[in-house]
Amino acid sequence: MLGTLKTKTAHLLRGKSAEDQAHAYLMQQGLQPVCRNYRCKYGELDLVMREGRALVIVEVRYRKSGAYGSASESVTAAKQSKLIAAAQHYLLTHRDDCPVRFDVVAMSGDGKIDWIKNAF
Repeated sequence: MLGTLKTKTAHLLRGKSAEDQAHAYLMQQGLQPVCRNYRCKYGELDLVMREGRALVIVEVRYRKSGAYGSASESVTAAKQSKLIAAAQHYLLTHRDDCPVRFDVVAMSGDGKIDWIKNAF
């Protein structure tokens, strides 16, 4: 259908906003952006950044409240496995021989940012 616009749901807009905030925060901390939202058949990498020689894979999590667990607690073993598989795919396709680190940026509805380096 021509003329039909896709609109994002509220949770997708909040997720995009959280990613934007995390991206800006990490750049303020000295990390250099490489790419955002890298997608492959194994999953998605929210942010790929550099800190020195290290490639930093960043998972951004947002929770409006901690009623059902914190944002950082939502990075389960299954999610970690998907991130590792997607990162392996990224490294194979980009031929980057460097140290790799997995970080989590957990954000809450009150605006608090918790940057967990070497999260897993």
